[in-house]
Amino acid sequence: MNNSPKIIISGGGTGGHIFPAVAIANALKRLVPSCEILFVGANGRMEMEKVPAAGYKIIGLNISGMQRGSIMKNLALPFKVIGSVKRALEIIKDFKPDAVVGVGGYASGPLLYAASLKGIPGLIQEQNSYAGVTNKWLGRKAAKICVAFDGMDQFFPAGKILKTGNPVRKEVVDIKGKHHAGAELLKLDPLKKTIMVTGGSLGAGTLNKAIEKHLPEILAQDVQVIWQTGKFYYKGIIERLGLEYHPNVRILEFLNKMDLAYAAADVIISRAGAGTIAELCLIKKPVILVPSPNVAEDHQTKNAMALVKNGAALLINDRSAEDTLVKTALELLKDESQRIKLSESIGKMALPAADEMIAGEVLKLIK
Repeated sequence: MNNSPKIIISGGGTGGHIFPAVAIANALKRLVPSCEILFVGANGRMEMEKVPAAGYKIIGLNISGMQRGSIMKNLALPFKVIGSVKRALEIIKDFKPDAVVGVGGYASGPLLYAASLKGIPGLIQEQNSYAGVTNKWLGRKAAKICVAFDGMDQFFPAGKILKTGNPVRKEVVDIKGKHHAGAELLKLDPLKKTIMVTGGSLGAGTLNKAIEKHLPEILAQDVQVIWQTGKFYYKGIIERLGLEYHPNVRILEFLNKMDLAYAAADVIISRAGAGTIAELCLIKKPVILVPSPNVAEDHQTKNAMALVKNGAALLINDRSAEDTLVKTALELLKDESQRIKLSESIGKMALPAADEMIAGEVLKLIK
C-alpha cells in the first residue's frame, strides 16, 4: 500500500447513510492520516451539505431513485443512470482512487459500478438487515461486504461478508454519568421517570400523533417526555399545544445534544433505522421500536425483529401505535425487571468499533 492512499466514499440521501460514511472517513484518517478521501453524492440531497460540514470534499452526480406515481420522471431515470456512470468514470479517471466504498443511497450504484469496470476494488457497507436491490446487485462485484446483522448470506456471497456493525457518531453514544446533566439541560426533574420519543430529523407522524393523543395519560402518571417532533411536524404541534405546554413535556424540533437526551431517558421510543439501532445498542436503554412502513422492502421491521427475537427491544407496528404505544411505554416504566432485561439484552448486541473495522478492511483492499 502506498503512503497516501486515495479512497472514494459514495452514497447518502439520509442521515442513516451519511453518518456512517463520515464515521468511516474519520476512522480512515485516524489509521492513515495522509490518506486522501473524496465523497461522491447525489446533487440536491442531504450529503451535499453535511459532508462539507464534516470537512470533506464532495462531488455530486445527477442521479435519483424511482419516483412513486410519476411516470414522466421515471422515464428519465435510465438516462440519468447512464449519465451518472459516465460522470463517475470521469471522477475515477481524475482522482485515481485505490479503493471505493459504497454506503447506500442513489450515488453509490453508479460509482461502484464504474469502479468495477476499471478494476478498482470496492467495499459495500450494508446498514440494514434486508439488502436493497442496488446493493444486492453490486455485491456480486464488490470485494468485501461489511454488514450489521446475521443472515446476510441470503443477499450476498458468504465468502465476502464480514459482520462489523454500523458505525455511529461516538459523541452521541457517550452517555455515562450524564443523567443529571441531561435532565438539567432539558429543564426536567432527574428523579422523575422520563420517556424519550424520536422519529429522526424529519420526524415520524405516527409517533407524534400517539404522544399528542395520550399526553393526558402520561401527565396523570407524572411522567416526563422528551419529544423530538422532527422538522415536518414541529410548527403544527407548537401551534396546537404551545411551546410551554407543561413542565413535564419538552417539545423539540431537533435534538442537538442527543447524548444528553439519551442519558436523561428511562425508556426510548424510536423508529427502527439501522443507524439508530446501532446507537441504541451502545447506550443500553430499554427501547420500544415502531418501524416506519414507508421504506423499501419494509427493512425497518426486519431491523427491529433482529432485536426483538433476542429479547432486546419491544415492537409496536405502525398501524396500532396511535392507540397502544403510550400504554406500552407507561407499563414498561412500571416494570423495572423488564427494563433491566431489555437493557442487558440490547447491550449484548452492540458492536462498538465498526468504523475502524470497516476502515481496516478498506485499507486491506489496497494492494
